[in-house]
Amino acid sequence: MSIEVSQPAYLSGHIIYGDTIPGGAHWSFVIKRNYVLRLIDIEGGANVGMLFYNPTNPLERYNAPDTLKCQHTFKLTRGHCLYSDMGRIFCSIVGDSCGWHDTISGTTNKAAINKRWGEHNYQQYRNERYQNGYDSFLVELAKYGLGRKDMAANINWFSKVAADDNGNLNYYSDNSTAGASVDLRFEMDTLVIFNTCPHPLNPTLEYPKKPLRYELYRASERTHDDTCEHSCLENERGFKNNALYQLAACGEQS
Repeated sequence: MSIEVSQPAYLSGHIIYGDTIPGGAHWSFVIKRNYVLRLIDIEGGANVGMLFYNPTNPLERYNAPDTLKCQHTFKLTRGHCLYSDMGRIFCSIVGDSCGWHDTISGTTNKAAINKRWGEHNYQQYRNERYQNGYDSFLVELAKYGLGRKDMAANINWFSKVAADDNGNLNYYSDNSTAGASVDLRFEMDTLVIFNTCPHPLNPTLEYPKKPLRYELYRASERTHDDTCEHSCLENERGFKNNALYQLAACGEQS
């Protein structure tokens, strides 16, 4: 299923590759610097748990606390950058029609899924089994020689969780509608691990299996007034850290 989304200036050319991932599934790939990954919520109500690693040094990975505190935010949306634990930027959110993406709720595990929706294992249900986010991450991480010790706090794209005046976290089931999209411009080569398992706070009575469309594009050259780079001073420093990293990488290759 293809959903038409207008072509913004930060994309250079047409789609290079795209595919649809069913709900309750997982996938991974390495995305090169200067490419854009577009995520599209096909039906509305999707959740996409995602982790990021440096493919040449997996010890460098997405750092949720640094991402939030350096940009003074609780949510992620257009203009924000996703930081590694070495002060570099994996990718920038250059487009977002959804407006709020969860950063703090983590992912589901087998016990939580069984308690909420009952156990649907592979032996009985095959492709209709109920997968959980934690094990889905581990399956993909294992493909790159990584495991439990390499897990980190994940992002939940298309999901909104906000705190009320008493500090209680509330999940908003109507946050993402059909066709909502988010565009990630990669500022360094990045191993992307993701799954389409339910958000841990999703209260729906049936196990939600919401599909995801993803597309890859070449990115246009970043302009001097780039929204993500100049949204705060911390991001300007983050881009400088990336520039130094690229210089070192080029030196190693020469």
